[in-house]
Amino acid sequence: MLLAAGQPALAGGDAAAGEDGFRRCQACHVVRAPSGEVLAGRSARTGPDLYGLPGRVLGSQEDFAYSQAFEEARAAGLTWDEDAFAAYLQDPGAYLSQVMGHRLRSKMTFRLRDEAAARDLWAYLESLSAPE
Repeated sequence: MLLAAGQPALAGGDAAAGEDGFRRCQACHVVRAPSGEVLAGRSARTGPDLYGLPGRVLGSQEDFAYSQAFEEARAAGLTWDEDAFAAYLQDPGAYLSQVMGHRLRSKMTFRLRDEAAARDLWAYLESLSAPE
């Protein structure tokens, strides 16, 4: 996780705040249930569907063209958890480079510098995903 030395990770987030924050995400992302019902966002296709993101292998959404960085992360079996998600949103390219051990780029140019807001988004996405 990308934190300054001595800075503790925040535990959990606020799903209600995350729902409000998702407005910034919906230009590129949607949360669509397997039934086809759109739970959040619009019919955006720039980024992958975020339904079921918690615990999903990075770069594994079917029918989405991922960057080479995500292809490598998928091959390595890396999965999304709250810490990975928060670090990724704060600096996508730096996160992927760190976890894969060499310089990589992400197609996502958006950065959410506020770790608490990233954790709120995670809590919201968890609230929309069916338990496994």
